[in-house]
Amino acid sequence: MAEPDRPGDTPDDHSAQMADLEARIAKAKGVPKDTSSQGGGLGSAEAGWRMVTELVAGLLIGFAIGYGLDWVLGIAPVMMILFTLLGFAAGIKVMLGTARDMTAEPPGADKAGNETRDKDGD
Repeated sequence: MAEPDRPGDTPDDHSAQMADLEARIAKAKGVPKDTSSQGGGLGSAEAGWRMVTELVAGLLIGFAIGYGLDWVLGIAPVMMILFTLLGFAAGIKVMLGTARDMTAEPPGADKAGNETRDKDGD
């Protein structure tokens, strides 16, 4: 077992320091980020691209399924149009779910975005 770095250091001192550091990190992570500068920041751009990708993926998958069914069944653009519209609707639904998740409050937060405390004050 390694010896303490300083005469007063014990493994218990390190455990207490680690617990204090973890508590400070958790408190810092609970502070909402200021996204007012730079038009919402990188997080908003990533969320926007994610939503665009979800919509385009829905359209492409619907188009591909419809085209394949048209080819197999031999009926020109009927299934392609139908499944493209269904893919568009599915993409919109997924986009709305993503937007809902982005605006949802994190668990344990009140309306102002502050963390709530337990009954015993922890």
